[in-house]
Amino acid sequence: MNGVDRRTMLTRSAAVVGGAAVAGALAGPAAAATDPAASAAPGSAAGTGAVVRPGDPRYEMLTTGNNQRFVARPDYVKMVRSTADAERALRDAVRAGKRVSVRSGGHCFADFAAHPETEVIIDFSEMTHVGYDPARRAFVVEAGARLINVYEALYKGWGVTIPGGICYSVGAGGHIVGGGYGLLSRAHGLVVDHLYAVEVVVTDGRGGVRTVVATREKNDPHRDLWWAHTGGGGGNFGLVTRYWFRSPGAKGSEPSEQLISPPSKVLVSALDFPWEQLTEAKFTRLLKNFGAWHAAHSAPDSPYRNLSSLFNVSSKAHGSVGMFTQVDATVPNARKLLDDYVAAITAGTGITPKALTRATGELPAMPQFAEPRTLPWLQATRLVGTNNPTITNPTSRGAHKSAYMRKNFTDHQISALYRYMSRPDFKNPDTMLVLFSFGGQVNAVAPDATANAQRSSIFKMCFQTFWQEESEDAFYLGWLRDLYEDFFSATGGVPLIDDSTDGCYINYPDRDITDPRRNRSGVPWQTLYYKDNYPRLQQVKKRYDPSDFFRHSMSIKPARG
Repeated sequence: MNGVDRRTMLTRSAAVVGGAAVAGALAGPAAAATDPAASAAPGSAAGTGAVVRPGDPRYEMLTTGNNQRFVARPDYVKMVRSTADAERALRDAVRAGKRVSVRSGGHCFADFAAHPETEVIIDFSEMTHVGYDPARRAFVVEAGARLINVYEALYKGWGVTIPGGICYSVGAGGHIVGGGYGLLSRAHGLVVDHLYAVEVVVTDGRGGVRTVVATREKNDPHRDLWWAHTGGGGGNFGLVTRYWFRSPGAKGSEPSEQLISPPSKVLVSALDFPWEQLTEAKFTRLLKNFGAWHAAHSAPDSPYRNLSSLFNVSSKAHGSVGMFTQVDATVPNARKLLDDYVAAITAGTGITPKALTRATGELPAMPQFAEPRTLPWLQATRLVGTNNPTITNPTSRGAHKSAYMRKNFTDHQISALYRYMSRPDFKNPDTMLVLFSFGGQVNAVAPDATANAQRSSIFKMCFQTFWQEESEDAFYLGWLRDLYEDFFSATGGVPLIDDSTDGCYINYPDRDITDPRRNRSGVPWQTLYYKDNYPRLQQVKKRYDPSDFFRHSMSIKPARG
């Protein structure tokens, strides 16, 4: 993976290459990006990726992603290296009538990229460029760039960033189109709140293929396609080749002023709460404290918007639950904000926090942060993001379920969680409910301003478990389904759109939500993920993918009529 590479340095000083660099692109408010690889001649080595077929030693590796539950047996895997290459790949597949799936980093929680009906996987993991496009006054990120490389390139090159996730190997292609969030989101909103433009290779349903650059400019005829990529989910509208970022309200022409800057330093805390100290009453109080604090401090203008916490409620088999907290160290009273937060979480529990000596979920072991320490922001980002063995283990099988919370937990919800996490026959330490701070500037945006409609939550949840053997699928899937449906038993086994919950996150897709045997609420799965934005997404789908060429188990369907 490249960071600030030779192409990036050339891009900074190069004259703007004209719109011809994007084959077939329709006119937008600005010319195409100045990435030399994007305009590589058809068939050139630089601009054309490999075709990997059965029998090639790379084939097995490329037919699955990070979750070994989902495996495809495609006719071939097409590696893409440029926009022109993506056009050719799509044109070939359309003409041959092949069923296509799309992959950037391979971290999809469901079978969107790897499923039995896939005949061609179009893989963008070799499109990793990150640079600055002076024509658009925006930073360009190719779809295959991994998040850690995006952060490194943006920050080292220009002192800027996007408020993205902590898992280093997630690909930009899927992370962004689903909304994208991370430890800086309470202070700066979702990743898509800074998305200026997207380049998409689409097909018209009659064999035609073209590349469209869609921007957020109000006079852009393709603005709705830009909007659909601000939370509409991956694999729905076409092949995303690259994104451009410029924060709303950015002025001037200086690159460092076009996108948010992270804090120069952050205050970091990592604490462990041993299960041996957790009676059911203490467990309940600890989680209620977490929920109550976030209910009180999730307004867009909260002085705590510069604090974000990730709380892994691990199974008893793990031995403890862990909490990582990061605060912008440059804001007034940063240490007091952190101390007050920790005090609020532990109040009335009688629990003595310990050092985090063992990895848990996304969190590596961090015993040196039992006492808070100040670190440069990028160093802290590497610390958390590059050493999370449970989440990034490429040999694991996993299951995931999500929910946005608008209010604190109910007594029943915590009781269900305690029973399942401490069940005597459950021996898997790689199991957790991840609680992630939300709200703040995320909630400053209207629900229909982006396709990501969940703009009034206080924290987000991800129920997840990981295991190794296919023979264990039934046990772990059954355990997770039972927990989730018990947790939300008052609302038909799912988090509804109501005053307590706000549905599910499309980047944590769960096929069970589409099954009326599991989702007994009577509310369509599309509403739980997209709320009132789904009909508009269907209209975009109808315009840019009328034949429903891009489809998977939870894809958006074109509007009828």
